[in-house]
Amino acid sequence: MIPMIGRLYREKNVTTTVYSRSLVNKSVIQILKTHRFVKQIEDGLSDSGLSVVDSFPILQEAVKLDLGPCRLDIGKLAVEYKNDNRGLSVEDFVREALSEAVENKAKLAGTTDVVLYGFGRIGRILARLLIEKAGSGDGLRLKAIVVRESGKGDLQKRASLLRRDSVHGPFAGTIAVDEEDNALIANGNYIKVIYSNDPASVDYTQYGIENAVLIDNTGKWRDEEGLSQHLQCPGIARVMLTAPGKGNLKNIVHGVNNDMIDDSDKIISAASCTTNAIVPPLKAIEDKFGIEYGHVETVHSYTNDQNLLDNFHKGPRRGRAAPLNMVLTETGAATAAAKALPSLNGKLTGNSIRVPTPNVSMAILNLTLEKETSLEEMNEYLRWVSLHSPLQRQVDFVSSPDAVSTDFVGSRHASVIDAGATIVNGRHCVLYVWYDNEFGYSCQVLRILQQISGVEYPVYPPE
Repeated sequence: MIPMIGRLYREKNVTTTVYSRSLVNKSVIQILKTHRFVKQIEDGLSDSGLSVVDSFPILQEAVKLDLGPCRLDIGKLAVEYKNDNRGLSVEDFVREALSEAVENKAKLAGTTDVVLYGFGRIGRILARLLIEKAGSGDGLRLKAIVVRESGKGDLQKRASLLRRDSVHGPFAGTIAVDEEDNALIANGNYIKVIYSNDPASVDYTQYGIENAVLIDNTGKWRDEEGLSQHLQCPGIARVMLTAPGKGNLKNIVHGVNNDMIDDSDKIISAASCTTNAIVPPLKAIEDKFGIEYGHVETVHSYTNDQNLLDNFHKGPRRGRAAPLNMVLTETGAATAAAKALPSLNGKLTGNSIRVPTPNVSMAILNLTLEKETSLEEMNEYLRWVSLHSPLQRQVDFVSSPDAVSTDFVGSRHASVIDAGATIVNGRHCVLYVWYDNEFGYSCQVLRILQQISGVEYPVYPPE
C-alpha cells in the first residue's frame, strides 16, 4: 500500500485517507492504527476496526485511474462497498465512485506561489506543512521566505532550525543549503531566502514569484495600513496574518466563518491559536444547547514574547522568567471569539495563565447553557462533532484517563475535547480543551490558505 499511496501523492496530488486521516508518509504501524480507529465511527465492524484487506483492493483500482487532485478516502469507500448489495466488482464500484474525480482533472490544474514573511515558530511549521503537501508540485508552492539578515552563517542557522526542532522533532526529509544563491532545498523544493528590513521594497517578480499569497508571521503589523505595505511589492496578490487582526480586518477561524472570505479580500487574519481552539467547540455547543454566558481561562505554554529570566518587559508580569513561573496575563480570545461567532457578542470573558511548558495549551470553557443537558449527552454530542460534523477537521475528542499535554504535540486539530474532564450540572458545563498552539494553529492557517488559493481539493466519496 505504501508505494501506491506515495505514487498517487507525488504524481497526481491525490492524498489517500482513511476517515479523513491521511496515510501519506505513514509507517505500516500508523496505517494499521488508522484502520483500527474506524471502529469508533462505524457500527457493525469487528473489534479490530476496518481491515486493510478491505481497503487494499480499493486502492489497487484507484491507482489504475487517471485521477485529478483530490482527497481519496479508501476507508469510507471500503465500508460503502461492503454495504453495497448490487453485486458490483471492486473495479466497477471504484470506477463509478471516482468517475467525477477523473472528469474534474482538467479543472483543478494550477499552482499558487507562497511567500513566508518571517521564519519563527509558526513560519517554520508552515514551511514544514507546505513542503509536506507539495505533492506533484501543483497546488501550493513555497517559493520564498523573507527574513532580516543576522550576519555570517545566517543561512546555515535557518536551515538547522528548520531541520531540527526541540518540540516537533526532526524534519521529515532532507534539507540542503545553496550558499551561492541564498536558497534552501527541502525535499527537492527550491526556496529562495530573501533578506529585507522593509516590507514594501521587495520585487518578488525578479525571483520568479507571481500572484503570490504572502503570510506575515512577524505580528509586527496587524492592521490594514501596515499589512498593505506587502501589496505594494510586485508579485504579491494577497496577504495573510498569523495573529489577531485589528480594525476592520476579517479574523477567520476555518470551519466556522471562512465563508466570509470574498475574492475581493486582499488582507485577512487567521486570528490567534487560542481563538482557533475555542471557537469551533463554542460553535458546536451554541448550535446544540445555546450559550447564555461563559468564561474562558487558557492555560498557555510560554512564548517568545516572554523573558527566559527576569528582565524588563513593556507588558505587566511578562518580564518575569517564563520557565520558572505561572504568569497571569490577559487574552483577547474571548473578544475575538465574538467576532467569529457574533451570537456570542457580550457573553464571554477571558484570562490566561502562561505556564512553564514549551508547547500545547489548554482552554477551560466555563459555560452557562440555555438548555439543560447531562454529562453523557454532552460527551456523546462532542464525540459526534469530532467524527461526523463539518467541524471534524477542527475538533478532536479523547477519553483517555491518562492523557497529558505532550500527547497532543503535533495534533492537526484546532482543539481536542478531553471527555474525562467534562463537568455538566443542568445548564452549567465546564469543558477542558487541549490544543497544540503551534502545530494545530498552523494547520488552520494552511486550511485558509488552501481556500483562498483555490486548491482545496474535493473529497471522494463526498462528505
